[in-house]
Amino acid sequence: MVPLGFLAVFFVWPVVAIVRLGFGEGGVLAVLGSADTWQLVAFTVGQAAASTALAVLAGLPVAYLLARTSVPGRGLVRVVILVPFVLPTVVVGLAFRTLLPDGGVLAIVLANSFFNVAVVARTVAGLWSHLDGRAADAARSLGASPLRAFTSVTLPALAPALTSAAAVVFLFCATSFGVVLILGGSRYRTLETEIYLRTVELLDLSGAAALSLVQLVAVVAALSVGALARRRRESALRLRGRASVARRPRGALSWTVVGVALAVVTLLLVPVVVLVARSFDGGLAGYRALAGFGHEESLQVSGWEAAANSLRAATDATVLAVVLGTLASVVLVSLSRGRTRRGVVETMDTVLMLPLGVSAVTVGFGYLVTLDLLPGDLRTSPALVPLAQALVVTPLVIRMLLPVLRSIDTRLRQAAASLGASPWRVWREVDVPVAGRSLLTAVAFGYVVALGEFGATSFLARPDTATLPVAVARLLARPGELNNQMAYAACALLVAVTVAAVAMVESVGRSRVVEF
Repeated sequence: MVPLGFLAVFFVWPVVAIVRLGFGEGGVLAVLGSADTWQLVAFTVGQAAASTALAVLAGLPVAYLLARTSVPGRGLVRVVILVPFVLPTVVVGLAFRTLLPDGGVLAIVLANSFFNVAVVARTVAGLWSHLDGRAADAARSLGASPLRAFTSVTLPALAPALTSAAAVVFLFCATSFGVVLILGGSRYRTLETEIYLRTVELLDLSGAAALSLVQLVAVVAALSVGALARRRRESALRLRGRASVARRPRGALSWTVVGVALAVVTLLLVPVVVLVARSFDGGLAGYRALAGFGHEESLQVSGWEAAANSLRAATDATVLAVVLGTLASVVLVSLSRGRTRRGVVETMDTVLMLPLGVSAVTVGFGYLVTLDLLPGDLRTSPALVPLAQALVVTPLVIRMLLPVLRSIDTRLRQAAASLGASPWRVWREVDVPVAGRSLLTAVAFGYVVALGEFGATSFLARPDTATLPVAVARLLARPGELNNQMAYAACALLVAVTVAAVAMVESVGRSRVVEF
């Protein structure tokens, strides 16, 4: 199977190589015996837990707004909350550095929460919209207050979605790279940034590999919790059936929750608006400077060349990811409709999701360790960046297409086959029209994610083929007002592309963007 072969070569092999390197020369034992390691682990887990808690608290009111109300502007809310999730990490880091110039723990927690409100809101809203409101109404009729009815009836019913969302958010926050790199500086480091530091600056490959192994254990644990919660949520959705009808808020508590949700949505706009406004502080100087190489030739390519590199790499990565993701989704659906045991299908699904959770920095590091053994030494090839980006995007494509393909009524396919249609024609006439919108959504969503990918790309992009996010990070690392102006202008361009892509996703259809 092509997707599994791609996964084996460009994911499993590099990660296994990192594991072996981590065990070599006593790397793991030395790292585990160091007090500095456990301080890194404590800070990584602590900031991820705080960010997750804040994202859940902010996302719940927004989920209520999306799932249970019919107030005007819900489509705009979907766009606004999704933009932060797909913004490049360097853009978010720079936006919060503008708001909180000193950075620090508070800035890191706020920025990671900002990223992940959409995960909580859309995942929980997907289940909440299917809950039968009569159970809460019955509790109210028995004398329970609105708050008591929510905590005793609604909240337990939402537990599978909340657990699923919290596990994914924790995973994203624990492996956050660009945000911590920009806002933490030299004072605050996570496992992710320490792996990067040891590899790029200290050349401590065995120590970096050992830290990657420690992080990998935590990632697998979080993925396991997320997969279990997702299965519980899917079971709950199947039991509850069709979505309930949204209605206007009733009562003071409902209007208060809607007000809080709108306040959260407004706050999500603030960092983006501030960053774009900052890009015009010198008029159009930053945008004009993109034609050059920055203060004292900080870049080896111009800003516009870096943008072109980003566009080319994202295009190649998206094409590859959509092909691989579509093939994988079709195979998984075919196996689930056949006689293959459900456990086998679920295991394959989980394996295909692994790149979504494993550190992009670890994967990029693994490429540097392994890919010289392939013909042509891919480590020096410009194709390596799109390959790494496709590895990140492919699981997202699968998560978007798989639920839609599974929802297709098998009787339609059987009827087409009984009339003489070949399997290819059944796919073309039945499956494609149903999944077409989701496929377009996958293309747009995957493209913008690839465009802003930073973790693996920062390892793999050569100075003369730097992408725009990598160029922004290099500009910020060097002194000079011109570099700052260029960085803000480049981030504003990435924001514009992201907003346009998200708006297109929402205009194509209102299906769930990613089924976490």
